[in-house]
Amino acid sequence: MTMNIKGKLLRNDNLYPALALSQIMFGTWIAQAVYVVAFLGIADLLKDGAKDINELALFTDSQASYLYRILRALASVDIFNEVEPYKFALTPMAEYLQSNIPGSLRGLAIMLGDEWHWHCWGDIVNIVKTGTPALEHLYQADDTFKFFAENPQSAAIFNDAMTGWSKHSHTAIVDAYDFSGIETIVDVAGGHGALIAAILVANPKMSGVLFDLPHVISGAKDLIEAEGVSNRCQMESGNFFELIPANGDAYILSHILHDWDDECCIQILSNIRESISKQGRLLVVEGVVPPGNEPHLSKLMDIEMMIFYPRGKERTEIEYRQLFEAAGFHLNRILPTASAISLLEGVCI
Repeated sequence: MTMNIKGKLLRNDNLYPALALSQIMFGTWIAQAVYVVAFLGIADLLKDGAKDINELALFTDSQASYLYRILRALASVDIFNEVEPYKFALTPMAEYLQSNIPGSLRGLAIMLGDEWHWHCWGDIVNIVKTGTPALEHLYQADDTFKFFAENPQSAAIFNDAMTGWSKHSHTAIVDAYDFSGIETIVDVAGGHGALIAAILVANPKMSGVLFDLPHVISGAKDLIEAEGVSNRCQMESGNFFELIPANGDAYILSHILHDWDDECCIQILSNIRESISKQGRLLVVEGVVPPGNEPHLSKLMDIEMMIFYPRGKERTEIEYRQLFEAAGFHLNRILPTASAISLLEGVCI
């Protein structure tokens, strides 16, 4: 099973069923091999050209014979290219394992292979049988947010992963949606401001408000200044369960609602409804689960949510429509993007 650019999973219909199933099950092996090369920084070592396995092993303090077997396996699925015997180069996919490039997926690869993440996925049978979240069962943490507060190294890995991964969705959002006519946009729980910065850069007449918890906002200044939008972007702190900045023409939430249960989502959206201008737009960026047996990344992402965010889930169009209406919005349209996410546009009822 492979994935296309829009996040749809493509079935290997031409394979013998047992072989197709085997390839899916072996997917964890590939993921862990990617983790190894991401952790070791192999792609960074190859950015200027191909290198011999002995040279790569020397730079990474690794066993050459073992590292070769990892890279050979990854080359067989188009991640790296063995250009000569025992000599490897980057491929288009492997380029995204470099550090410090726009949309780097190195952080995501490290997070997915990190011990805490791997350990929690290994607890999936217990989750399904008992409903007890993995972090509670294995680490005595009430939720993911508490776990990260107590494990800053894991939190740093997670944040790095989300920064790289979100770059792709931010580009897709800016490309897919017409922001013209919006004078002020409020990014609710916008983190360090990568999304609102991308929107403001693409829309030079627009101003924005970045809103998040105080300790998050304190880390946003550098990014906003680096993107050259500090003169058009205010930063406000607070709790979206209590009060949201008022009078925006549009309010955007990116990958926020899927963290929470319906009751919490309705509270967040209701607070926006009280703050939004009468003709304002609600913009929600999330994966939308398609009906029936259609394969889509959101159906697998929903399992990730089940494991790490027990109060959250991925939702269908009908479920989002119900949330919107309960908070005083009408779901006007859903725009697909070039990524695995969609943009849901709501208007006031």
